[in-house]
Amino acid sequence: MDTRFLETFIVVAERHSLAEAAQRLNLTPAAVAQRIRALEAELGVRLLVRSGRVMRPTEAGFAILERCRDLVRDTRDLKAMAGTATISGEIRIGAINTALTGLVPGILHRLAQDYPLIEIFLKPGASMDLYAEVLNGTLDAAFIIEPRFPMQKTLTFNKLRQEPLVLIAPRDCEGADPLELLQTLPFIRYDRNQWGGHIADEYLREIGIRPVERYELDALEAIAVMVDRGLGISIVPDWAPPWPGGLDIVKLPLPRSSNMRTVGIVVTRSSPRANLVAALLETSRAAMGL
Repeated sequence: MDTRFLETFIVVAERHSLAEAAQRLNLTPAAVAQRIRALEAELGVRLLVRSGRVMRPTEAGFAILERCRDLVRDTRDLKAMAGTATISGEIRIGAINTALTGLVPGILHRLAQDYPLIEIFLKPGASMDLYAEVLNGTLDAAFIIEPRFPMQKTLTFNKLRQEPLVLIAPRDCEGADPLELLQTLPFIRYDRNQWGGHIADEYLREIGIRPVERYELDALEAIAVMVDRGLGISIVPDWAPPWPGGLDIVKLPLPRSSNMRTVGIVVTRSSPRANLVAALLETSRAAMGL
């Protein structure tokens, strides 16, 4: 059985679309459909069925989906173990959105130059979700915010960047007192369900200010755009550029604040792809000048 066909089935089942699976696998939709038909013929069962505009696994498809993931992961592990001399194979990486735009492109560019045989799968997501996926082995590493709780002993966190909290406000607030702004202007809150949002919330509690909240969301770039549009002010980490283009906002330092958001890479201590993870860590530290 060709494990590429299993991987194709997994991607279609996860993305519910032949077209999106084809884009992810760099194939044509016809080639994806052909692989699915070949796999179904070999197994003798229907694995996917169209429901409206989406493709969903059948009962038989759901029954084998997790085992297919295991088989594909085991095959990837074998390739990585066999390729230790040349540092080759696929590594699965997660990244929060601001790292995905600010840190990861430069790191992956350097990784591609130094280790051209490494293949990269990249998944965006929130820190808590990516942490869980590294913990359960779905991902090999993830660029996330440092957890504010004791991590599992099977994982390690490698710091890359510290980001102080700043108050962002429309340009006409330049030179104003940040504490006065927090007491008088509408506030756009960085979602408290996010690890970075916890840090901003802690600062507000420390200074004893309860701003008048207008919105609460987890997309930092969207918060910056909303501030630019005059919808309020916000406390956010000074994340790695680029920020959204065309913004006319100011960043004001926060009084009595030592609160930082730390961004780094969480990895497993022991992995069949340890050589690939080590290459990623080495490249990341070099790219950040550490």
